[in-house]
Amino acid sequence: MDKTILGELDSLPEEDKLRMSASVDRLQARDSLRLYNSLVERCFSDCVDSFWRKSLGKQEERCVLHCAEKFLKVSAHVGMRLAELNQAEQQTNQG
Repeated sequence: MDKTILGELDSLPEEDKLRMSASVDRLQARDSLRLYNSLVERCFSDCVDSFWRKSLGKQEERCVLHCAEKFLKVSAHVGMRLAELNQAEQQTNQG
């Protein structure tokens, strides 16, 4: 985040800071739920073939585990890359 914005947040009254913090918490919770829902929908669509059984078959279970692992690894990689780009941008703005 831009340092000027952080400086402006520090000058806010405590009540406003608490409201901003609560808003950020809600947005993060919403994004986490969206990520989880996207993971479930994607892996279910790709891996579950039939509804004849109450539980997943071995092949479906392996597929779901692989799908979830891959999804989480890619999400972590993208998050790290975005953090690197953000850090590089901040360093460019400082220099």
